[in-house]
Amino acid sequence: MLLKFFSMRRIFTALLLSMLAAAPIAGQATEQPQTTTASTPAADTLQVLTDEYFDKYFFPENPSLATLDGIHTYDDRLEDYSKAAIKNKITTLKQFETRVAAVKPDGLTLFQQGDRDLVLNNIRSQLLTLENIRPWEKNPDFYSSGIANSAFVIMERKFAPADDRVRVLIAREKLMPAALQTARQNLKNPPKIYTQIALEQLPGLVNFFQKDVPLAFADVRDPALKKQFAASNAAVIKSLLSYQIWLKKNVLPHANGDFRIGADAFKKKLMYDEMVDLSLDKLIDIDMTNMRANQNEFARIAKELDPAKTPQQILKELTQNHPHANKLLDSFGVTFDDLIKFIKDKEIITIPSDVRPILEPTPPFMTATTFASMDTPGPFEAAAKEAYFNVTLPDPKWSKAKTNDFMTLFSYPLISNISTHETYPGHYVQFLWMHDVNDRVRKILGANTNAEGWAHYCEQMMLDEGFRQPGQGAKNESDAKMYRLGQLQNALLRNARFVVGIKMHTGQMTFEQAVDFFVNEGYQSRTVGTIETKRGTMDPTYLYYTLGKLQIMKLREDMKTKLGDAFNLKQFHDDFMREGYPPIKIVRKAMLQDDSPTL
Repeated sequence: MLLKFFSMRRIFTALLLSMLAAAPIAGQATEQPQTTTASTPAADTLQVLTDEYFDKYFFPENPSLATLDGIHTYDDRLEDYSKAAIKNKITTLKQFETRVAAVKPDGLTLFQQGDRDLVLNNIRSQLLTLENIRPWEKNPDFYSSGIANSAFVIMERKFAPADDRVRVLIAREKLMPAALQTARQNLKNPPKIYTQIALEQLPGLVNFFQKDVPLAFADVRDPALKKQFAASNAAVIKSLLSYQIWLKKNVLPHANGDFRIGADAFKKKLMYDEMVDLSLDKLIDIDMTNMRANQNEFARIAKELDPAKTPQQILKELTQNHPHANKLLDSFGVTFDDLIKFIKDKEIITIPSDVRPILEPTPPFMTATTFASMDTPGPFEAAAKEAYFNVTLPDPKWSKAKTNDFMTLFSYPLISNISTHETYPGHYVQFLWMHDVNDRVRKILGANTNAEGWAHYCEQMMLDEGFRQPGQGAKNESDAKMYRLGQLQNALLRNARFVVGIKMHTGQMTFEQAVDFFVNEGYQSRTVGTIETKRGTMDPTYLYYTLGKLQIMKLREDMKTKLGDAFNLKQFHDDFMREGYPPIKIVRKAMLQDDSPTL
């Protein structure tokens, strides 16, 4: 199964990242761009269109996503994966594309223009996925993990009493066997790697329905509901087991499809999802320049620590500096105080609430797919508003050797780096700010270059501002250097994803060459390199971490140039948050008031 530092809200929902919440929290910043409420004929037309798009297409056609976002009107439905439904979606999306494109930007405020771009690009991205990338035809995991997600979003949060939630889950589960049958009709020569990944995932998904789902509804009271649930859940398990056998016997031996999406689709996906239109060669040059700078800095610091050792030897020492396995969760917990204090003392960003995320072990069925994740409620969730910071713990049944190998992923520097990325001031702080975004489009639609770019930017920014220096969480200069090396190793991992994603999907790099690139250039183990390459076959544009980080860093420098001595880092970060999480191009235009390049 795939292992990755991957936001839980994206594990199954690949098209959209929802990290927002519905109701304001006490003490939340309330200033919002005044342009969101300006009324003109074009603005009124756009408002009607976007409401129609969300209410008549977006959520009804994606009921699992609706549940995830806190809209419970469609909890008893499941996505329709049939070819007829896909054809209807394409027709409807093209109609919306024509209508939204007809709204002229001239009659809109800058903020409203951004909303128009978000909706239009979301439509075009979905069309690209359905018509060209075609996961419904190529990816067996699209179905099996898809139905698991549909159950998970009902069980993960107690937005209603258990009896009410299990009632809609029963209705949804009753549709799942048919969805897996549809997969058999739709799948057409899937890539071998996709089939292998689906087969790797399936045992965990079966276990999820066998153990985790029933456990989540153990307090259901109605005997009739219990009986219905046992029957619907058993039917899903039976269907998944049958699907597993079918994939192994009938599909895998003949799975010779190509996972690569090609240069044209790659460029369009970047344009629609992230509003980046640079050539792929130019993007590689930008990333390689950053990668070489990170490698040189890694070598410089490693030499300062011990001139007699290679950077790789120093890196191995870093990975051995980790807590005992039974202290892992506590080690993450103690980072909160250090991070929050530093952010407040150094005035890094406004933290809108004193409410902290709940630190918990990763749910059992997720442990093979994520090391650490931030699980936040949807933008319209009115009841279950807790945010969970999940950390995967080693299995007590593992051997000592396997446990020790696993714990190398959680050195103290990497624990600090992960907490910075996932909580303060990364994903969790951005989530807190999103409570107060008073714009429906930006509550629903966003960009990974913003969300993941922001979290990745925070890893470097916090150390640049003095975090984990002596007196700021580091015991001495050598300790501070090790924290920087941990940050650089994570940066090199993201640099490697950037190149691998582009080159694998444009035919310039094989799977094996991609693994080697992670090892030799990204400073990762071969095991991690293999896992990361697998992810890249299914997540081609996972360059968005570094891409977003570099865009934010350029925006910050350009704001410094524009404002001179008036520039304030906290003000910059707060203003960035107020824009929601659209592509950086939209944020940049709002903050700089120009169309200058993002890179």
